[in-house]
Amino acid sequence: MSAHVHPQRSRRPLRLKRLLSPFVAPQVFDFWSSRVHPLWTWERPLAQLVERRRESADAMTLLLRPNGHWGGFRPGQHVNLGVEVDGARITRSYSLSEPPRSDGLIAVTVKSMPGGRVSPRLFDGLAEGTIVELGQAFGEMVLPRQPDGEWLFLAAGSGITPLMAMLRSLAAEGMPVPLTLCYWARRREELCFVNELRRLAAMHANFDLHLLLTRDTARDEHEREGRIDDGMLSRLVPEFQGRRVMACGPGGFVEAARGLLEGRVRSFQAEAFTAPEIPVVDEGEVDVTLVRSGRRLKVSRGQPLLAALEAQDVRPPSGCRMGICNTCACGKSAGSVRHLPSGALDHENTQALKLCIHGAVTDLTLDL
Repeated sequence: MSAHVHPQRSRRPLRLKRLLSPFVAPQVFDFWSSRVHPLWTWERPLAQLVERRRESADAMTLLLRPNGHWGGFRPGQHVNLGVEVDGARITRSYSLSEPPRSDGLIAVTVKSMPGGRVSPRLFDGLAEGTIVELGQAFGEMVLPRQPDGEWLFLAAGSGITPLMAMLRSLAAEGMPVPLTLCYWARRREELCFVNELRRLAAMHANFDLHLLLTRDTARDEHEREGRIDDGMLSRLVPEFQGRRVMACGPGGFVEAARGLLEGRVRSFQAEAFTAPEIPVVDEGEVDVTLVRSGRRLKVSRGQPLLAALEAQDVRPPSGCRMGICNTCACGKSAGSVRHLPSGALDHENTQALKLCIHGAVTDLTLDL
């Protein structure tokens, strides 16, 4: 049966909504409609947890049923999930780990981070049936509609999740392009999707799999030890120069891959889920003026603006906290900032910046 909605049918709810809009407050509608069905809202995307699946010692896949306000996604993209923790609603960004499914469910694989506020709750604190807030999908690191050439995926830790969605999508199409996956974890029990990855490698002659461990000497014949470097890549993928490369993992891993490969391969795309550890020598404090609220604050140089503002009870919208989702983007009309992952300075007055990955260098004026 076709998945397309009949145009006549799709227009009727929109017409009814336009007629009711002047008389209905969305939050009031959501309050009463949730008594009838937990996913019914006026316009807010929500999802219901329907299944949990353990992937490794510290990773869990959540299968979620989104409501009709969610707009879908492409493999490789991410979503913001909002959950209640200690009475507060907190939002974090997670990768979708499966391509679009025929049953409409979406899969998010969460790695439990020690000391984290949200990931431990998602890992083992949500019962089936729980409703979570769901943002629209975002992210630019996706496969082209018709992939060509040879590909190399480089994953470390939970960086495997967006690459796994793309790998599964290619496998569903019969692996139309040659692909090599090099996947690093600290220890064997932290590797995700291992049985499925090995099964796919056995099924598809043009899919090569390399599992690598950095802190575990108890390896089997299918695993190797060592961190990413030029010698290892040359041994694992002798002719990587002609490849299209996608890399995802911690900031240090991504920057190491970028330094090794950018300019030596056909294309290089990367996403980091933590900022690389680059020393910032900025010291002292600056004044930050918030135009809309009329507040004036002192914040430390060298600190992410988002963290500095939150420490003073200013809580702008935020999501991934790593510079990908744009939830914390805001306008700047005066002052200089430093892009913390790269250390680059930006002196342009009128621009948008991401509060989670920019720090103040001079006095600033922000549209907050």
